[in-house]
Amino acid sequence: MGIVNVTPDSFSGDGLLQSAAAAPVEQAIRYAERLAQEGADLLEFGGESTRPGAVPVSEQQEIDRIGPVLESALTLGLPISVDTRRPAVMRAVIAQGADLINDVNGFRDPQAIDAVSKSRCGLCIMHMQGEPATMQANPVYQDVVLEVESFLLAQRQQLLDGGVMRERILIDPGFGFGKTLHHNLQLMRAISQFARHQPVLVGVSRKRMIGALTGQDVASERVSGSVAAALWAAAQGASVLRVHDVGPTRQALSVWAALESRDE
Repeated sequence: MGIVNVTPDSFSGDGLLQSAAAAPVEQAIRYAERLAQEGADLLEFGGESTRPGAVPVSEQQEIDRIGPVLESALTLGLPISVDTRRPAVMRAVIAQGADLINDVNGFRDPQAIDAVSKSRCGLCIMHMQGEPATMQANPVYQDVVLEVESFLLAQRQQLLDGGVMRERILIDPGFGFGKTLHHNLQLMRAISQFARHQPVLVGVSRKRMIGALTGQDVASERVSGSVAAALWAAAQGASVLRVHDVGPTRQALSVWAALESRDE
């Protein structure tokens, strides 16, 4: 999954907005085309930064950023995901033809379940402790793997009770969303456990945990560490790798797959 941030304040340094004005559609589509050429299987567009300390934007502002970009992106021939936690935005992008809704709030809003239940698109339940503005202040768990797993399964049941077919659902432990480095490492080591329940999406690309492990303070300099984490996740059974650096990740996966193969 290649990430296209239609925001001015992405933590990764690749946000495509130079200001909070309307989305630069042409720039976003050129970037999406590049990710497709590098080997992305699907593309994800986000109109609100959910990095630690991020300031929320309005529903209308998010729709104004995403709508025009999505209209063009749907012509690229790849499945399109939208990263949003707002039911109104979900309804708008589903009406446009989005293939996947990735909700960092884990569909905790009952209106979100109502917004997506009658659609045919895929749904990704993500775990987040707290809110983006404060989630990294002091995250505390008694057992992070058990608590995250329990949340994801409970939210899956909410979707199932709302009429969503199980085959439509992905789960995401939410690396970096209200977790310390220790929590993130425990969750990474538990990917195979999560994968027994549902297909797992892993998004650790360029995140602070990669910087803490590699000593790289600049997000754009965390490519090698991000690729290593992606390979680990794939080896543990992750179904979707959400990445900024599609080309390097695709190359690494290709080599790994060839080495794993017994067909020579």
